[in-house]
Parts: sequence; C-alpha cells; structure tokens
Amino acid sequence: MHELGITRNIIAIVSEQANAGKVIRVTLEIGKLSAIMPDAIRFCFDIVARDTIVDGATLEIREIPGLGRCRECRKEMRLEQLFARCECGSNKIDCIAGEELKIKEIEVN
Repeated sequence: MHELGITRNIIAIVSEQANAGKVIRVTLEIGKLSAIMPDAIRFCFDIVARDTIVDGATLEIREIPGLGRCRECRKEMRLEQLFARCECGSNKIDCIAGEELKIKEIEVN
C-alpha cells in the first residue's frame, strides 16, 4: 500500500508548514486517475498523525474527476481511466485533470 508512504509525506509537509502551530484541518485534492485511494489515505491519516502536531486534525478529501482533451478535435471529456477514445474516433487524449495530489488547505490554530 503506497498510500502509507504518501500519507507520511503529507504529514511531514503539513507539520513543516504549520510552523509549530496545532493543525486543526487538512484538505487534500486527489485526482480520480492518480492511482491513490482516498479511503486508504483516510485510514492511514490518524495513525501517521499520532503524536505529531497534526494529531486530531480533521481530514477533508476532495476527489477531482478525470478530464481529457482530444488532440484531434480538441473536445474535452470526462475520463474514467487514462486510456480512452474520443467520439471522433481518436485515441490521442491528453489528461488535463484527475492525476493530481495536492495539499490544498491547512488550518492551524
């Protein structure tokens, strides 16, 4: 489960950015095409945050849908997976959203 390592990195970054303040809330954006399972991040978050300034913080996760653009007709479409075919028949699709993992907000007291 690579989400454990990802969660450790998130806690480390949040702790560093909090400047020794108590973290109340962390908001993440996770793309649906990122191969990161939000439920696994939720599961790991409290465990990894234990005995840190993030301990007890609320975790909010916003899931970002996949979005692609066809290189042939320039049409944008929702993507459920990285490989898709456009209505025009082209399979040359660039992913323009859905692969991200961002620490969007940190609330510190």
